[in-house]
Amino acid sequence: MNDISLFQILLANLALLAGACLQGVAGYGIGTLSAPLLFLVSPLFLPGPLILNATVLTVFMLVRNRGALQVRQVRFAIVGGAIGTVLAGLTLLVLSPKGFELIFGVLILAGVGLSIGGLRPALNARNSVMAGAASTYMGTITAVGGPPIALIYQNEKGPLVRANMSAFFLMASFLSLAALLFSGYLGLRELKLFGLTLPGVLVGFWLSGRLVNRMPFDGLRPVILAIAAVAGAAALVRGLLSL
Repeated sequence: MNDISLFQILLANLALLAGACLQGVAGYGIGTLSAPLLFLVSPLFLPGPLILNATVLTVFMLVRNRGALQVRQVRFAIVGGAIGTVLAGLTLLVLSPKGFELIFGVLILAGVGLSIGGLRPALNARNSVMAGAASTYMGTITAVGGPPIALIYQNEKGPLVRANMSAFFLMASFLSLAALLFSGYLGLRELKLFGLTLPGVLVGFWLSGRLVNRMPFDGLRPVILAIAAVAGAAALVRGLLSL
């Protein structure tokens, strides 16, 4: 592609490899880690190509962890997700490219704030709806939908987290893709970029199967959040300077 170099495609694959490996281990992370890095490589990789890659990843993860799935817990988050998707689609319809950078930066920093804010909401129907709505709103616009839904699962462990969050992310991804298509943010260019970066996700998922009980997610968390914060701040500054 004329507007993307081979070096940028390589960097994008590496960013997705890291994010897919993290999500395969912790249940979420491809958005939180990969989206900020992809934005620094080129904003063209967001949000469509990343959400397409995340959709493939969640299918693999759901198959791997299907035995631990509890549909009753997930359904309320999916209802909230539908609400958040509609709001995100309406937002994208009125966003200019400059406005996209601004809201990308604000939402990334909001996600970091949620992750470090110390909130510990209970896993119940009301909180699931609210978290689902916030997650798909953020996820549709920035491809970073993990922090809100992760808050209500932070006290849960292992396969349950990976299975339930994968089920939610899969449905949320389909909703987000529909909103992107409706608002003109998903087309042939995004499909090509998805195809060029899918290998990184496949390798990252394969690698996560070998690291799932070895990778120190808690130790990596500050680094991931720092990367997200830097990229969010950079997007915010770029958006403000272009006004």
